[in-house]
Amino acid sequence: MEIKTLPLGPLGTNCYVAIKEGKALILDPGGDAPQLLNFLNNHQLKPVAVLLTHAHFDHIGAVDEVCSTFQIDVHLHTLEWDWLVDANKNGSGRFIGNEIIVKSKPIELTDDHYSLDGFDFRITSTPGHSPGSVSVIFEDEQIVFSGDALFQQGIGRTDLLQGDMEQLLASIRTQLFVLDDAYTVYPGHGPSTSIGFEKKHNPFLND
Repeated sequence: MEIKTLPLGPLGTNCYVAIKEGKALILDPGGDAPQLLNFLNNHQLKPVAVLLTHAHFDHIGAVDEVCSTFQIDVHLHTLEWDWLVDANKNGSGRFIGNEIIVKSKPIELTDDHYSLDGFDFRITSTPGHSPGSVSVIFEDEQIVFSGDALFQQGIGRTDLLQGDMEQLLASIRTQLFVLDDAYTVYPGHGPSTSIGFEKKHNPFLND
C-alpha cells in the first residue's frame, strides 16, 4: 500500500490517500477540493470511501466534492455526525469566519475491523481532542493514522469543544502506545513519526 500526503485546507491539514491496485481510500480531505480531485484523476485512481478521524472544519472541507464526484460514502464516528452540519461545533464559524457544512450523509465508524474494497483496517477510538476522534490502524502494513491525537513530539489541543487532556493522554497510552514500536504514525498535522520514537521523545507523554 502506498501513502500520499496532501496538505489541504486553511491549516494545511494532512489529507492522506492510501493507494492499492488503482484504488484509493481518502482520509481527512480538509479542503482545496480541486487540488485533491486533480490528484486523483491525474493518477487515474478510483476512490472507494472517505474516512474522517474527526469532524473539525480543517479535516472536512472537501468531503462533499469528493463524495459527490465519485459517488462514495464518508465514514465518521456517530458522536460527531452533527458536527458536520454545525459550524459552531466543527469550529469553522469561529476560526475562519466561513461556515463549512457537509451535506453528505455519514456512515458509522466504530471500534471494529473493516474491509472496504481491498483495504483492511481497524478503527480504535482515541477521544480527547474531540469526543468522536478515532485512529485508523492498518495492522498488516504497521501504519496508524492518528488524526489530531498524536503528533511528532506533540499531541492534539484540548481547548476546543468537549476536549479533555486527561482523556487524550489516556487514549494515546492505551490505544496507540500498545502498538508495536515499528508502526509509522501519520498525524493530522506535521511530519510522520513512529510509535517507538514518540514513546521515547514525546514530552507530553514522558512522565
